[in-house]
Amino acid sequence: MLYEKIKEMAAQRKVSIAELERTLDFPNGMISKWTTASPNSANLYKVAKYFGVSMESLVGEEREVTKDAETRSGES
Repeated sequence: MLYEKIKEMAAQRKVSIAELERTLDFPNGMISKWTTASPNSANLYKVAKYFGVSMESLVGEEREVTKDAETRSGES
């Protein structure tokens, strides 16, 4: 979900993921790895700053899903 959100925001700015990675001095393919692994907070901060959004807004949807799952698991 995080990768898809970043990909969508990049597309809105007409920037490819590869171009974003170069701009942020990330290794090639690093952002796409976030489909299966979580980024560290420093890299997440760089992406959020680039797009002018908070780190929470980048991961917000994922947190909502997790919170919803926790709520359901507590129900009897």
